[in-house]
Amino acid sequence: MTKKTTLPNGIKIVSRTMPHVRSASMGVWVDVGARDESEDQSGLSHFIEHMIFKGTTRRSAYDIAKAFDAIGGQTNAFTSTENTCYHARVMDTHLDTMVDILSDIFLNSIFDPREVERERPVIVQEIGMVEDTPEEYVHLLAGNNFWGDHPLGRSILGNRDNILSFSADTIKDFFHRFYHPERIVISVAGNVDHDRFVDMVGPSFGTIQNGLSLPARTVPPIQARTSAHPRSLEQVHICLTTPGMAVTDPRRFACSLLNTILGGNMSSRLFQEIREQRGLAYSVYSFMMSNVDSGMFGVYAGVGADNVQQTTDLILAATDRLCQEPVTVEELTDAKEFTKGNLWLAAESVDNQMVRLAQNEIHFGAYVPMDQVIRNLDAVTPGDIQSLARALFRKDRLGVTLLGPVDRC
Repeated sequence: MTKKTTLPNGIKIVSRTMPHVRSASMGVWVDVGARDESEDQSGLSHFIEHMIFKGTTRRSAYDIAKAFDAIGGQTNAFTSTENTCYHARVMDTHLDTMVDILSDIFLNSIFDPREVERERPVIVQEIGMVEDTPEEYVHLLAGNNFWGDHPLGRSILGNRDNILSFSADTIKDFFHRFYHPERIVISVAGNVDHDRFVDMVGPSFGTIQNGLSLPARTVPPIQARTSAHPRSLEQVHICLTTPGMAVTDPRRFACSLLNTILGGNMSSRLFQEIREQRGLAYSVYSFMMSNVDSGMFGVYAGVGADNVQQTTDLILAATDRLCQEPVTVEELTDAKEFTKGNLWLAAESVDNQMVRLAQNEIHFGAYVPMDQVIRNLDAVTPGDIQSLARALFRKDRLGVTLLGPVDRC
């Protein structure tokens, strides 16, 4: 059962009761992310994510960590291009403690200048860790190549110069100015009672007042170009990108199935052709990223320098085949069953239900029943897949990013 309550200040509280479990997962979501930052603010949302656990007017950073450990709870946070989430999961008997701690860190964090100084090198190391992980770093480079100077093309982590320059006041000011009630969704899933949960979070979160309006999000222009980044590595990491789907696009169901068929699992066309049949890559897959107003569809492969051209040709041949030939009914049926299986398995997780509740509320303003999602997947036809492939895989909209010993390609 799902329920929703809107507080007088605009904060939405959504819940899904799962009486068969003994846990509860809660998330405080803010519809603010890296794309809402100016260039000199780049990295602030992620810095706030780190600082939120570093002390409040009631608890030190150690007190926060110890309080969750003492109840066997798990807590974390993440920042994306469009959202920031602070979340935790505990046994249902400790729901009140989880609510108290998450409320405290969200409402009463002090952003102590001493803690800011301690956290700077941690984030700088996180930036370095991404740059030292080629398969992850090439996706960052591909995003920059695809989105260009638009905020979506920047790293969520920000850059080193920004991280070293942000003051505690700058971080605190961004938090209080842009974390608006109408942009906040609190979601909870598990063995919880909605009305009791509202009574627990309502009084404290109901005190949040509006700040300044965020700049309007702009639709990014499309970049179709080749970008090569030489580095002394064993492999060349390839990312091919093309414009994808916005998160609410009606074609998103067809796009999900197309992704599965092309490179989304071990029986996909790319995995079978490039890894199983030819042994060119250990890791090869397709992926899709969706924003409120845009998206990116891509293919990744890590291969030896001598095999870059052959692998790229095989990827393009696979996308071209999707444009020229309808997928078989059997192949589409398998993709549907794979996708539905993943959805139903994920539905058994309180964490996944908490995330789905919040994302449905942020993007659709209401809960989307799983049965409706399944019906939309089942309605996709081979013709839908072919039509979408022709819209996606246009040569004039294709971008290529290479990382590694590109001089040997």
